[in-house]
Amino acid sequence: MLIAIIVIVVLLVIAVIMMYNGLVRQRNLVDEAESQIDVQLQRRADLLPNLLETVKGYAAHEKETLANVTAMRTQITDPNASLGDKVKADNQLTETLNHLFAVSESYPDLKANQNFMSLQEELANTENKISFSRQNYNANVMELNNKLQSFPSNLVAKMGNFKQKEFLQVPEAAKEVPQMKF
Repeated sequence: MLIAIIVIVVLLVIAVIMMYNGLVRQRNLVDEAESQIDVQLQRRADLLPNLLETVKGYAAHEKETLANVTAMRTQITDPNASLGDKVKADNQLTETLNHLFAVSESYPDLKANQNFMSLQEELANTENKISFSRQNYNANVMELNNKLQSFPSNLVAKMGNFKQKEFLQVPEAAKEVPQMKF
């Protein structure tokens, strides 16, 4: 009887340790996914000065758009900004870049400039990586939050003081269906 009780206690301790380690692993995955978003935002911010210099030569009167891109880049690279603030600035930057690329349509020489085209392609690739990083972050947050809310891991999570994470939200402007006019 004593051996059976010891075996049960040992199994319970092992189960609690495994749940705790699983929660730690998942929390670290969320932190790593958040870090990947930062990496991609920084990559995009590093590309922007080259793009801006290329555009400046062709669109000198578009100073406001160029200033907006620079301001958003500064907010994204601020090490003291929260992920939410960086994502908000990133969404504003996306809108500004869309305007910048629309302006480039007015400058045939700029559109044909190889440096501009390669920078635009590199930014498009970075946008895809940012999108993937956001999806990965939200998937990891969902898994962590599920573990934090599910029994019996929620008991272990309370003992370990694990906290739920917030999902990254899509801005309202991005939810609107684009108008296609030919």
